[in-house]
Amino acid sequence: MTKKQRIGVVISDKASKTITVAIKIRHQHPKYLKTLTKTKKYLVHDEKRVAKIGDIVLIEETAPISKRKCWAIKEVLISYEGLS
Repeated sequence: MTKKQRIGVVISDKASKTITVAIKIRHQHPKYLKTLTKTKKYLVHDEKRVAKIGDIVLIEETAPISKRKCWAIKEVLISYEGLS
């Protein structure tokens, strides 16, 4: 079975070996046909602490690491050097 992968933006890197990634999903309302944006936050395991706030990262589903953390960082796609 293939592992799920998502692309998102790092919004927090304050926790030890954990980053928070926000993923935006766009969908259309069935009745009013308006395009809506839904944001979902994931806790992602970052063993080497390579991702910083603002980076665009590729995350991959893993076995549960803690209660809410079942994703791990696969690679940093675009590094943002401007913040912090």
